[in-house]
Amino acid sequence: MDPAEFQQQYAHFGGFDWARQEHVVVIVDRLGGIVYDQALPETAEGWAAFRQAIAPLQPLAIAVETSNGPAVERLLELEVAVYPMNPKAAGSYRQRKAPSGVKDDHLDGWSFADALRTDGHGWRKLLPETEATKLLRLLCRDQVALIEQRTALVNALQQCLLEYYPAALEAFDDWTAPSSWAFLEQFPTPELLLKRGKRKWQNFLHTQKLYSPQTAEKRLEIFARADQFVSPSSAVTQAKSFLAQRLAKQLRLLEEQLRQYQEQIEQAFRAHPDHELFDSLPGAGLKTKARLLGEIGTDPQRFADGDALRAYAGSAPVTQQSGQSRRVYLRRACNKPLRQAMHFLADLSRHACDWAQAYYQLHRDQGDSHQGALRKLAGRWEKILWKMLQTRQKYDPGKRLADMVRHGSPVIPLLREGQAATA
Repeated sequence: MDPAEFQQQYAHFGGFDWARQEHVVVIVDRLGGIVYDQALPETAEGWAAFRQAIAPLQPLAIAVETSNGPAVERLLELEVAVYPMNPKAAGSYRQRKAPSGVKDDHLDGWSFADALRTDGHGWRKLLPETEATKLLRLLCRDQVALIEQRTALVNALQQCLLEYYPAALEAFDDWTAPSSWAFLEQFPTPELLLKRGKRKWQNFLHTQKLYSPQTAEKRLEIFARADQFVSPSSAVTQAKSFLAQRLAKQLRLLEEQLRQYQEQIEQAFRAHPDHELFDSLPGAGLKTKARLLGEIGTDPQRFADGDALRAYAGSAPVTQQSGQSRRVYLRRACNKPLRQAMHFLADLSRHACDWAQAYYQLHRDQGDSHQGALRKLAGRWEKILWKMLQTRQKYDPGKRLADMVRHGSPVIPLLREGQAATA
């Protein structure tokens, strides 16, 4: 948008420095003069007073150093245009107003407001989400937070076992599996494991459906020498075995919570009016599809083109060029939950789409790492997703192949070679 056109679009420009209990809002006019500079308490009364104060200042645009959270939701409810700022960009604008490095909430609000007034024509306005999309996004992000808690508990449990029960670590690889926790509940110490005997070990493996020819004998052999390399201190064994059992109980509780979250996510995904678009993506499971729908949404106006979605998802690289020096590196400023979900889609699609595997292999043959090739494949999927949102059409593998042939994709010869090899 033209800078002059952007400035004429709004009567005033605000900077919102958010905090947990009290925010600071500074609003300037089109010439940069401050017309409002107040603290906003995070209370119902504070927001009601703010609504009245900005009524004569509409149309109003506000810059804020985040793209989600309660404060952003309330700003959107006030029907003001919200422009989220990247934290690095916010720091640069702050430094422009105060080169000495002084930090002040009102200074932040002023620097954000004036930056929006002068540079906001190049920023992306935050569009309100539907309640269905918002619910799905929040459920998926909270589920990821619980998974991170589980990872932390598993790491703590493995460290605990390293100190007093190395045989358990050797016998079981997956400590997110309930069968591993059941082992600690039934055989909490190496001494008790040996005391119970081989018959109990075999019964346990059968009960947990772990008695396979490939692993059973190896596990039984490890159990038989469980007293080797253990701590010589009975105090260490007693304390750490108590801790291990507590951690196992926490993991069981967390596993049940994750199961309930998955049920809620599946219900929210199926109830979303646009779920069929994302349900058509090949290879991806419901968890990945739900995260993609929650993070991208289905508003066709949200992203100007496929490259805008690529930048938002972090697959588009950042290029720095000065004179004869040129550097290309990973984009850090992006929607990280979306980047992770796109990574999963790219990896899973290789097993369901011949063109996806060929595209991945093409970049691997050109010297890209596994992660680099997946990132480029994710970029292709982001362009496909953007087109799906524009046309409101589900993914069609036949149409995709026809488009690749029409545009002369370098993947087509690889696909033909693969078909000839299997003929």
